[in-house]
Amino acid sequence: MLMRDLERYYRVLELQPGASLDEVNQAHKDLVFVWHPDRIPRENTRLHQKAQEKIKQINEARDKLRSLKTKHHNIPKAQATPARKYQKTSQQAPTVQKTYYQAAESNQKTYQQPQPQSPQKTYYQAAESNQRTYQPPTSTPRTYYRPPEPTIQTTYKPPQSPDLSGKDFSGQDLSNKDFSGRNMTNANLSGANLTDVFMHKVVLNGANLSEANMFRANMLLADLRGANLRSANLIGADLSGADLSGADLSGARIGTGDRVLVKLVGARLTGTILPDGTIHE
Repeated sequence: MLMRDLERYYRVLELQPGASLDEVNQAHKDLVFVWHPDRIPRENTRLHQKAQEKIKQINEARDKLRSLKTKHHNIPKAQATPARKYQKTSQQAPTVQKTYYQAAESNQKTYQQPQPQSPQKTYYQAAESNQRTYQPPTSTPRTYYRPPEPTIQTTYKPPQSPDLSGKDFSGQDLSNKDFSGRNMTNANLSGANLTDVFMHKVVLNGANLSEANMFRANMLLADLRGANLRSANLIGADLSGADLSGADLSGARIGTGDRVLVKLVGARLTGTILPDGTIHE
């Protein structure tokens, strides 16, 4: 795996290089929750195709990093096999004890049938014979290949999104724009068209969103503390996990009749001024 591919996988998962396997799995889980195509209306073809491509990149990055970390975790130790080999060769064959009569019978047969003795050799003949037949044992030590550890650049930092705090977007058409992760603290978005806008983890602390059209806006985990949402159109918006503490929703449209058409799963509403003017505790 090339170094630039490894860095790209970490960037896709929004992680620093060298993150643990648990961090990789958790980042994958969070991003799948955000970019799952089922969370985006199918009539919005552009965002739906973008979500499918994002899911493909996220799954590929998770699989590659998990495969790399699992492979290096299971590398065998180099000295395991020689130790077992030495242990096997050092074992001795079991000896079988004979009874007194079996031993006597064996000795008797040996003396009844003596083996012919080989003719004695002189000292020089024996030395010459040993010199010709003897070969020193040749044993090549067994080596095991261990791949080198990958080098990871620890100085890499993912690119930072431009700061949009205090920007004036009042009355502008921002439909289908992607402001994910941007810092838009105290930005002026009054009367802006935010239809189908993608604002995952956007920071809108103290921003002015009065009379903004936020129809089907995707604002998962957005920071809307103290934001001005007076008379804003929130029908179809997804504010799951968003922090609306102290936000002002006076007169905001959130549904038809008694039916609420805004997703607020896990949203914080401490001190939020609700559309009817009551304060949520």
